[in-house]
Amino acid sequence: MSNEERSLADLSDEEWRDRLTDDEYHVLRERGTEPKFSGDYLDHKADGTYTCAACGAELFDADTKFDSGSGWPSFYDVVEHGSTGNQTASGDVVDSAVELETDTRHGMRRTEVLCARCGGHLGHVFEDGPDPTGERYCINSVALEFDPE
Repeated sequence: MSNEERSLADLSDEEWRDRLTDDEYHVLRERGTEPKFSGDYLDHKADGTYTCAACGAELFDADTKFDSGSGWPSFYDVVEHGSTGNQTASGDVVDSAVELETDTRHGMRRTEVLCARCGGHLGHVFEDGPDPTGERYCINSVALEFDPE
């Protein structure tokens, strides 16, 4: 792991603002949401991997992307890091590219999706997705970058 990855947990709000665009900062650091049907990756179709816009961690394979009609890019599974693991900003090693937390903001109970490496807010996951997982990871385009194969 590089020194840059290790230092993610120690970045100040000012440092995050310097690294990210205003829209990226709003979504990734302030837990915001981009407007429905506005994101660059909503209708994007190409082979490759979607990565975290804040830290570059691999998050979703394009093969798991589907059209949910929700207005945000949707995926039915996350990248698993297997035996190599994914090192979080705090130094913990996890198998998954994301961490999940209960979100009770806005008067509802949802499951928030965070980048396991940098803790950036990506979106939410719902249990109304297609097989084989039954999950719908509803992700803000602005929180993603795309790495073509």
